[in-house]
Amino acid sequence: MPDDHTDVLVSGGGPAGLSAALFAQKNGLETTLLDTDKTWMHKAHLFNYLGVGSIDGSAFLETARAQVDSFGVNRIQDSEVTDVSATDDGFIAETADGEYAAEYLVLATGANRDLAETLGCAFDGDLVDVDVTMETSVTDAYATGAMVRAEEWQAIISAGDGAAAALNILSKEKGEHFHDFDVPADADEIFGSMSVEE
Repeated sequence: MPDDHTDVLVSGGGPAGLSAALFAQKNGLETTLLDTDKTWMHKAHLFNYLGVGSIDGSAFLETARAQVDSFGVNRIQDSEVTDVSATDDGFIAETADGEYAAEYLVLATGANRDLAETLGCAFDGDLVDVDVTMETSVTDAYATGAMVRAEEWQAIISAGDGAAAALNILSKEKGEHFHDFDVPADADEIFGSMSVEE
C-alpha cells in the first residue's frame, strides 16, 4: 500500500518539475514533488530567462522552491524515484523511503529517461515521444525538458514544458480548456499571504 496518495506526482525538481508542481497545486490539485537535487541548474547562471536579469542557478532554485512551497506543494527533497508503474488508478512510484500513488505523473528528470523507459513510453530515437501538451504514449504520464528535446536544454524551455503538462492535467480534470491567467485584482488574494523572496 502506498505511503502517500496525491493527484499529481512530479519526479524531478528542476525548472520543469517545479513549474509543473506550481501550476497544478496553485489550481487545486494536490501535488507531490520528489527531488534528488541533482539538477543542472546548480551549474548554471541565468542571463537568458525572461524576466530575470541575472541570477545564479542555485539562487534561482531557492526562490522557485520557496514559491512552490508557499502554495503547499508536498516537496520532498533528496528523494529519488527508483521505479514507476502504471495501475488501474494511475501510477505508483517507488523510492528508498516508500511508495507514492497518483492519478497523474510528470517526469522531469533531465536527460535521464530511465523512468520513461520503465513505464513503457514510446520513444522517437533517444527522446521520449510526447505531444504538444507533453503527454507521452502512456495516458496521464508526461515527460518534460531534456528528456524530450535534443540539445535544447534551456531552463525557460523546461519551465514551459512543465507548465504545459500541468495545464493539460488541469484541462482534463476540469473537462474544458484551462488557462492559468491571473489579473491584478487577484494579486492581493493570491500573494497577500505569501513570503516569496523577490
